[in-house]
Amino acid sequence: MYLTVKETAEYLSIPEELVKKLIQEKKVRALFDGEQYLLNKDQFNATMEQLEKYKKLYEEWLSEPIPEDIDVKDED
Repeated sequence: MYLTVKETAEYLSIPEELVKKLIQEKKVRALFDGEQYLLNKDQFNATMEQLEKYKKLYEEWLSEPIPEDIDVKDED
């Protein structure tokens, strides 16, 4: 499914200008149909899934307890 720049910005919750900048920098693939740019929605789905995966792994890493170091000595 293809989205316009405006629809893509709404889908990703980012400004339209950022979407246009990403297209100009060739960081996202887009087709120009003579009037407007069209972006494939599936290219963002994979990225969004990957980000969610990394967020979950990061949260798990943050929730791990810090192990006590057996070499630490109380110097009081």
